[in-house]
Amino acid sequence: MGASDRPVTQYVTVGDHDVAYQVVGSGPVDLLYCHGLGSHVELVWDLPPAAAFLTRLASFARLIFFDRRGTGASDAVSRTDPPTWETWAEDMGAVLNAAGSRRAAIFASLDAAPIATLFTAMHPDRVSELILLNASARFLASEDYPIGVPEEVMATLIEMIQAGWGTPEMTALQNPSIAHDPALLNQLASFARAACTPRATAAQYDYMGRSVDIRPVLPLIQAPTLVLGATQCPFVPIEQARYLAEHIDGAKLVELDGGDIGFTPALSVVADEVAEFLTGERPILEAERILTTIFFSDIVGSTERAASLGDRAWRTLLDSHDEEVRAQLRRFRGQEINTTGDGFVASFDGPARSIKCAHSILEATGTLGVDLRVGLHTGECEVRGEDLGGLAVHIAARVGALAAPRQVLVSSTVKDLVVGSGIEFDEWGECELKGVPGSWKLFSAVG
Repeated sequence: MGASDRPVTQYVTVGDHDVAYQVVGSGPVDLLYCHGLGSHVELVWDLPPAAAFLTRLASFARLIFFDRRGTGASDAVSRTDPPTWETWAEDMGAVLNAAGSRRAAIFASLDAAPIATLFTAMHPDRVSELILLNASARFLASEDYPIGVPEEVMATLIEMIQAGWGTPEMTALQNPSIAHDPALLNQLASFARAACTPRATAAQYDYMGRSVDIRPVLPLIQAPTLVLGATQCPFVPIEQARYLAEHIDGAKLVELDGGDIGFTPALSVVADEVAEFLTGERPILEAERILTTIFFSDIVGSTERAASLGDRAWRTLLDSHDEEVRAQLRRFRGQEINTTGDGFVASFDGPARSIKCAHSILEATGTLGVDLRVGLHTGECEVRGEDLGGLAVHIAARVGALAAPRQVLVSSTVKDLVVGSGIEFDEWGECELKGVPGSWKLFSAVG
């Protein structure tokens, strides 16, 4: 989302604090969303997965998105004297009033979920539906709540947060699905540092983890409730979500694969569940079509190489290969689309850069002792979420499969588009590509 397209951040005064919020979309239902600690309404639009998630929510609702006190663009709170849970709940009412919303669905995750639950119980006339993501009724274990976290684990967790908040390593623990993506990890880590400092984060989590216990409130919830929980989340066990669903009358539980708790591509599934819960149907995304250059690479003789090296050495070599490829993709502004085990699928908005990137990748991976082959084709692709589809993708894959070791093989379309760039080509020949109509002239890009 460009800077000119971003929603305007507004502020509402709650007591002595200013709370930041934005309003996006104009759907038939108002949806108040609070991510909790680690949110920043201004900078969240710089994160592609987060921007896509919020845009999806705003496609079927009037989205009211805010930072609670203590995080992001809202005022900070005292590390030694934080607000009470009831005081935090006032943020929600104030934001709804400022946005002109009399009644809204409320969607909250993590530490914001108890605040939303409390507000729903106190103001049943203002909440049409309640949606909780990776939430807990209580965090610490007790005799009557054995599924909670033991005291010693809680203390270790707070130490980890204070030492690792805003680092790629901590971000990977919180979001295992992107542990292999250093670029996104660094981006999310930077976002976390901007949202809250390490000591402030640790102090708030320590207070919240030890003080929260909304179990007495759960029977008072009258709004239809959706409880979403990640099944492999190490920070909020799925048992916590199951407890909430069992103790809120009529609540629906959806267990999500994975373990992410941050703004990652996994949120696309969450958006689908929220849409279906609020509207009765999942939104059908219209396919966007773009002209782009598709890059396919794979390691030549990977099966034989893996057999000769053994599993551990092969895994180490693959990790090094992945690091080198991603480094060059970032350098030449390529967009990683997918991995194929021993290869990559990427896209470029410029065919000349895709060729230069391909040669740099061949050079970088050559120092590891592996030979790659690369295929490139420019064509119209269908965009669906983070993925690309269409005939152009299949053509690039077929071209790549024909390339020789350490060769960048391109379609005539790519060659024609880079005329005048100084890039030279050798004729490779003309052939038919399996499953693709017609005869295709291919060229080898000279390194």
